[in-house]
Amino acid sequence: MVLHPPKPLRLVRRSRYWFILVYTGLYWCFPRWAAPASPSCLSGYGGGSGSRSGRSGASLWFPLRRYSSMAGALRVLPPARGRHLPGAARCRHIRVPCGAMAAEGPEEGAGGSAGTGEAMDGDGDGAPSAEPPPPAAPDPGSDPGSDPIPDPNPDPGSDPNPNPDPNPSSDPDPNPDPDPNPDPDPDPDPGAAPPPPSAPNGAPPPAEPPPEQPPPFPPEFQRLWGAAQGSPHDFGAWTELLAYVEQEELLEAARRAFDAFFQRYPYCYGYWRKYAELERRLGSARSAQQVLERGLQSIPLSLELWLHYISLLQSSLDPARPESAQRVRGAFEAALAAAGMDFRSDKLWESYLEWERERGDLRAVTAIYDRLLSMPTQLYSHHWERFKAHVLQHPPGAILTPEELLWLRSKLGPGPGPEPPQGPERPPGEEEPRAGAGPEPQEDLDQEKIRELVISMRQQIHAQNEAEVSKRWNFEDGIKRPYFHVRPLERAQLRNWREYLDFEVAAGSQERSIVLFERCLIACALYEEFWVKYTRYLESRTVPGARSVFQRACGFHLPRKPNIHLLWAAFEEKQGNVDEARRILRSFEAAVPGLAMVRLRRVSLERRHGRVAEAEALLLEAMRANEGRPLGSFYAVKLARQVCKVQKNLGRARKVLEEALEKDPENARLHANLLEMEFGADVGQNEGNTMSCLERALRSRLPHEAKLLFSQRRLEFLEDFGSSIHSLLKDRTAWGDPKKGLGAPP
Repeated sequence: MVLHPPKPLRLVRRSRYWFILVYTGLYWCFPRWAAPASPSCLSGYGGGSGSRSGRSGASLWFPLRRYSSMAGALRVLPPARGRHLPGAARCRHIRVPCGAMAAEGPEEGAGGSAGTGEAMDGDGDGAPSAEPPPPAAPDPGSDPGSDPIPDPNPDPGSDPNPNPDPNPSSDPDPNPDPDPNPDPDPDPDPGAAPPPPSAPNGAPPPAEPPPEQPPPFPPEFQRLWGAAQGSPHDFGAWTELLAYVEQEELLEAARRAFDAFFQRYPYCYGYWRKYAELERRLGSARSAQQVLERGLQSIPLSLELWLHYISLLQSSLDPARPESAQRVRGAFEAALAAAGMDFRSDKLWESYLEWERERGDLRAVTAIYDRLLSMPTQLYSHHWERFKAHVLQHPPGAILTPEELLWLRSKLGPGPGPEPPQGPERPPGEEEPRAGAGPEPQEDLDQEKIRELVISMRQQIHAQNEAEVSKRWNFEDGIKRPYFHVRPLERAQLRNWREYLDFEVAAGSQERSIVLFERCLIACALYEEFWVKYTRYLESRTVPGARSVFQRACGFHLPRKPNIHLLWAAFEEKQGNVDEARRILRSFEAAVPGLAMVRLRRVSLERRHGRVAEAEALLLEAMRANEGRPLGSFYAVKLARQVCKVQKNLGRARKVLEEALEKDPENARLHANLLEMEFGADVGQNEGNTMSCLERALRSRLPHEAKLLFSQRRLEFLEDFGSSIHSLLKDRTAWGDPKKGLGAPP
């Protein structure tokens, strides 16, 4: 076998499809990593196959115009050869279908459909393309008003599988090259896996050795794990388990414990850092990055996670390679897109500025300052002073783009400059001093004027930003606990969050409102009112965003709160997703059984959509499950009303209540509803049934006060609708005056 040296990344034409052949082991971008499995409570919540949005329940939506998915924001593609791509701003439209590259031109790729793939940079010979790739089609599950969502798949230059199989059997080439030994079957299934190899002489292949079983977990871990699983809402049990696996440095046990913990408490950024540090020490730097990426998907506003992730990324990259700077810059841009509007994001901005300053890219530093000066942050005044020092310490040509510098020179105007001073006449043969040998006062004067103009142009932006900061300063000062904790917040902090949200919504900036809502939900994740307020704000602006917030609230933070689940079901029904609404209510009732409000919402949902038989079946099931208890009588009343009002069957409704009275004769509500039902019928034809209902109530063992009310209703009925005076007089003689007390029954 002849060994060839490694070859660069090339695009090779094979059959009608493009394939990427990677001969080096260097991967430029983040490999595709699996998101944490959806918790069991998300089954039927739109996170599985039944979701119309097509997103996993564990994928947390962060509604920003630039990065609608933090998974996409984290994917930074390498720069194309011969083209400068400053940061993630130019990579966010590049989408790579999962499993294979998109087709070139109108042909359909192996992993996508025509029209959804991206034209790849460079032709078949590796030459750079003359035009940038077209923007990708928007995701049908995303906000139509937002920018296209970056695809979370790795770029063409990286291998999505860190341990590729030398003989892959999945995603075969739809049009493979002719095989020198063709299969006898003329029409093999292109999507089927190849048959297992057979031994010579037709003998069955040898059995594969069983996979190695991981060592059993220690007994102490089993004890702590059982305590956490037995009380999943006990935060102390989880922290004790995590402290044990961290102290003992049990990697597999730690992965199991941390993954289960984050399904219930994804906002604990400190434990994401501990998990990543454990992976870095016992696993690899790549696995630590994957943990941090998962954490940033769960809590994209965590400045600490972003800084830790970028620091880990910088330590794992070779600074001598040009794509390393591209990846770090892309990570900074993703961090600013997610958390740059946070009032306390100064440390993130300063880290980005310092990194560009160390690289010597002063123009990039100026561009960052231009964005930062209009951002209301806590250290806005400090940033303004640093910007002025940046302008005064460097020549304008080094910190400004050529276009801006030319524009500023045009603003200064040509103007007649001062005449050069006339020196004394020199003797013949003596040369004049060469130009440039001495100082150039005119050039220095122009530079000073340009500096003054640069600062004065930003002065107005700084003044406006200062006014915005002053409006928010008192609200920010009232936030004492911006992080998540299971302990309740003080009433003053809750009131401050309500007032701050109302102010930001009234200000009219949708991006700022969304960022503030996300900040609020980190500290107030266990308070249902803020989730409801957020969904109501988003519902009129972006339906996918509101749906994602419902999924996060019900699937992770408030899995046992009925009100938010009922609102989610109503939201899906309003959007026309009736099946989704059914699944939401059914799943929550299975998780928290016995709630009448949930069962009645399921009944009303079926009734509104014409499924009367299913609604009646739900009520009958609830009656049988609660037979002999007051809740069973409650469902009997609901069933009788539906049969009477919806199905127009008075006789069957009467039978339902009479059977319920036989099982619960002392239930005053059953007697009262039966009487109301009889009153609602034809009085002339239903007088006998009404009197029988009243007599049943008066002969029962109801309390004295209840019997007094029924006696008064009987006399009123005879006065208003009775057909004979004898019945009225007989009733007064037999029962006495109800205002004075009940007499003995006849």
